[in-house]
Amino acid sequence: MIQPLAYIHPQAKIADNVVVEPFAVIHKDVEIGEGTWIGSNVVIMDGARIGKNCRIFPGSVISGVPQDLKFAGEVTTAEIGDNTTIRECVTINRGTKDKWKTVIGKNCLIQAYSHVAHDCEVGDFCIFSNSTTLAGHITIGDYVVLAGLVAIHQFVKVGSHAFVTGGSLVRKDVPPYVKAAREPLSYVGINSVGLRRRGFSPEKINEIQEIYRVLFVKNNNVTKALDIIEAEFQPTEIRDEIVDFIRNSNRGVMRGFGTGS
Repeated sequence: MIQPLAYIHPQAKIADNVVVEPFAVIHKDVEIGEGTWIGSNVVIMDGARIGKNCRIFPGSVISGVPQDLKFAGEVTTAEIGDNTTIRECVTINRGTKDKWKTVIGKNCLIQAYSHVAHDCEVGDFCIFSNSTTLAGHITIGDYVVLAGLVAIHQFVKVGSHAFVTGGSLVRKDVPPYVKAAREPLSYVGINSVGLRRRGFSPEKINEIQEIYRVLFVKNNNVTKALDIIEAEFQPTEIRDEIVDFIRNSNRGVMRGFGTGS
């Protein structure tokens, strides 16, 4: 299953049923799980930990040295979960001593020419469209969709089930379950289509919508909005996830609909 024109370091750990196409290069400190396909001209560098049944398309570079001047050669990793597809010319850098690893979750689709920098943590079932760019230290929740040409500032967090429209510049945190668009990036509603596709009930979708009306539509400042939400909404997993995300935001959340908040 390994083509003779590929180069694999003899100490790399390659599981059964892995296919390595011609001209791929796999370095020494690499682990690849069963059933994964490595396309031609892929370079997998030291520190790569690739799961089962992944597909990595030509031109991608996995676990490259971080583009961070503070990086001092420490031993770090880039970890990719099972069933994740990485399309052409994607670059994923390994971590630095900040988190020691860069992580892409399971069942993700990272489309062509995207870049994931050092110390990023990406959840499961995420889709990054072409030329998505993540700077260092970014945290992405589960089921996040980033449309084409999205660029995200370092240390930003994007909550689970969020959708960010194409060409967006993300400088502030994006809370869970929302749609984000415009410049500067703003709340434009909840990700109702995505939530319905993932089996959220009408009652849960309505709860999310009402919470974000208090936060983003009714011209409350963040502190007042959170007080209202905690006072007027019954404690639920969804309510607490939204409140905790906003309270723990270091960069602040994106602005509300039609406001400067």
